[in-house]
Amino acid sequence: MPLPLIVVTGASGFIGRHLLNSLKHTHRVICMARRSQFQCGAPVHENIVWTQVDIGEPDHLAQAWEEVRREGPVDAVFHLAAHYDFSGEDHPEYQRTNIDGTRYVLEECRRHPPRVFIFSSSVAACNFPPEGAALDETSPPDGKHIYARTKAAGEAMLAEYRDAFPTRIIRFAALFSDWCEYPPLYMFLRTWLSPAWNRRVLGGRGESAIPYLHVKDAVTFMRRLLVKHEDLGNGEILICSADGSTSHRDLYDTAVVYWDEHARQPLFTPRFLVKPGIHVLNLAGRFSHERPFERPWMADYVDLKMNVDSARTRRRLGWEPRERLHILRRLPFLLENRRGDHVGWVRLNRDAMKQRQERPCLAIYYILQRHRDDIAEACTRELSSRFPSYANMDSKEHQWNHRLFLRTLFNAVRTRERVDFMSYCRDLAWRRLDEGFSVAELVGALQTINDICLGFVAADPEAEPLLPHLHNYLTMPLSYGIDQIREACEDWYEMYHPENDGASPCEENRN
Repeated sequence: MPLPLIVVTGASGFIGRHLLNSLKHTHRVICMARRSQFQCGAPVHENIVWTQVDIGEPDHLAQAWEEVRREGPVDAVFHLAAHYDFSGEDHPEYQRTNIDGTRYVLEECRRHPPRVFIFSSSVAACNFPPEGAALDETSPPDGKHIYARTKAAGEAMLAEYRDAFPTRIIRFAALFSDWCEYPPLYMFLRTWLSPAWNRRVLGGRGESAIPYLHVKDAVTFMRRLLVKHEDLGNGEILICSADGSTSHRDLYDTAVVYWDEHARQPLFTPRFLVKPGIHVLNLAGRFSHERPFERPWMADYVDLKMNVDSARTRRRLGWEPRERLHILRRLPFLLENRRGDHVGWVRLNRDAMKQRQERPCLAIYYILQRHRDDIAEACTRELSSRFPSYANMDSKEHQWNHRLFLRTLFNAVRTRERVDFMSYCRDLAWRRLDEGFSVAELVGALQTINDICLGFVAADPEAEPLLPHLHNYLTMPLSYGIDQIREACEDWYEMYHPENDGASPCEENRN
């Protein structure tokens, strides 16, 4: 009998990678992710099929879902793909991935219904409960943060598809591993265990508290859900969390005592001073180009407790988080990994941070997307005026070619992976050579497109800090494409003109 088939979106993320490790021996898994399997460190196994795709691009997602249809009935879809950062800003990626991308995935599932669709939400979708109360499965997703609002929108969206396929919602606690990989906790530990001036400073009374859960417990939760989902209601909300919450003061005391081998009294900051203090630190960071992790929006949650009561979920699934994996019991293991392999610790946690300022490629991509139609129009106009073969091309062919070419180029900018774009340039060169284009025209076309794209990006008001990165992220992929055109030309002439003994006009037209 074939193994059950699972689809996982966001497979390159923190939860996705750990889930794959657990499923690879017992399920066939089709993974969808922006990053490559190698780049994200996901497991490689004969039961894992990896598809690199952005769920925010419906055409590419539809192509990827063809693989799903060929594999047969889908037992479950785990929709884990989502954007999240700690800037507090309404980044366009929230709409593109968390809302539009979720819609595109649901539409593909409508055409090829799974036995169950499992949506990854968060307890952070909910506002903090009143003092003395706790969140449970009936709590509304009424959080104010932009991430909370997009998760609430996703939960609401699922109701539109309940007649097409069963759905379940998981609200996760803050997940961590033995290497940390939860950005706020990483930043806390980095500060508390350093000689920094603020290593003893805690906001408010140190009572800010949220629920934590080890990622291993989250994986056993999801595996249990695969077994029990038919016993649950359509659209039922489940909470993947331990009960209660853990405060900054508890984390601080546990970490410091283990690391320093003695207690260290924290310094508490009055709540009314926290937000002004963060503003000052951020202002100083703008001048030093090293903004702190703390942002003003975080001050609104000082000394609030996000207590959780997940008793109903635990009863429904027959699942319990393991006491030995509780955050306070596990902190020594995190710190031993930090001590034993500091380079690996920092690498994993920096990857988990996903800070926007570290990814200029995304900012360039968004600018290119914003001007996509104008860039395509300029390409048609300039190529037609400069190169005879392009002047003879039908306008619809121009439009189709530019749509495909620019989409492939922009993806190379966004992902920083150029292999697909290089292959596309090579294939396009063969086609154009068969149609009578010269290599000089093909090379000149890419050089012209480079100039057009650079012009639009440079003229954008948001582009000034990105200018030093344009060569690496935009011009370099196009230069690699030009190299592939020349190589394709040499192969083409060798195939169709063997009488030239290896000589071709490709090098002669280099300039």
